[in-house]
Amino acid sequence: MKSKRNLTRFTYENTAFQGWRLCVSRAGVTFTKYFSDKQYGGGRKSLEAAENTLAELKALLEGARRVNGKLSNVTLKKAEKLLASH
Repeated sequence: MKSKRNLTRFTYENTAFQGWRLCVSRAGVTFTKYFSDKQYGGGRKSLEAAENTLAELKALLEGARRVNGKLSNVTLKKAEKLLASH
């Protein structure tokens, strides 16, 4: 499986983690979440979970209100809650 925009594949033989990393930066804030193959039951399932979360996060950030060019605190909390729930 190949990495995609905002999704990076981690498959290192000498580490315990294998899976996908979601990473999105908007208005000076970076959102990161790891999706382990072990937790989601395989590479394809972890990729599907990462893609779904990415779509939800992008939808949230696209319609977000900005204060002085930065994301509002409400948006930041919603994004953190979204990432924690998946």
